[in-house]
Amino acid sequence: MIADVLADATDRMGRAVEAAKEDFATVRTGRANPQLFQRLLVDYYGTPTPLQQLASLANPEARTLIVTPYDKSALKAIEEAIREMPNLGANPTNDGTLVRITMPELTQERRKEYVKIVRTKGEDAKVRLRGIRRQVKDDLDSLRDEVGEDDIVRGEKELDAITKAHVEKIDEALKHKEAELLEV
Repeated sequence: MIADVLADATDRMGRAVEAAKEDFATVRTGRANPQLFQRLLVDYYGTPTPLQQLASLANPEARTLIVTPYDKSALKAIEEAIREMPNLGANPTNDGTLVRITMPELTQERRKEYVKIVRTKGEDAKVRLRGIRRQVKDDLDSLRDEVGEDDIVRGEKELDAITKAHVEKIDEALKHKEAELLEV
């Protein structure tokens, strides 16, 4: 029973780490990257729709992205959604068939702002891990009547080790992203 609870905790924490890495990818670096728009929702006929379902993204140059919508009537909505996207600083242009996004050059000050944003996202991910740990610890405590006290203590120690390993994975991804952002 304890092994099942810990396996579930490992799985949930692994998904939280992956979600954190995907979240880090949405913060831009010096290059234009289609992953920046991974979570962008476009108001398509009154329904928030992910951009990947409405258009294809191409990266012809280092600082340019081209968004080609599958439905030309969504062009204006895509352009507005990109313009309103926070922390991007890009101004999309619409030529009637596609949206061209040229990313501005990053200044050192802007890079430091992005590092702060990424650190905040990293802390949020760690909070999610601690929340999972708290829930699993409660699950272990509820098993006290069924298994021995020593098994519960051993399970809690193992849970702490699992949590620590996943926090280190987030720290490593955070360190990698910070280095990427500060690279000129």
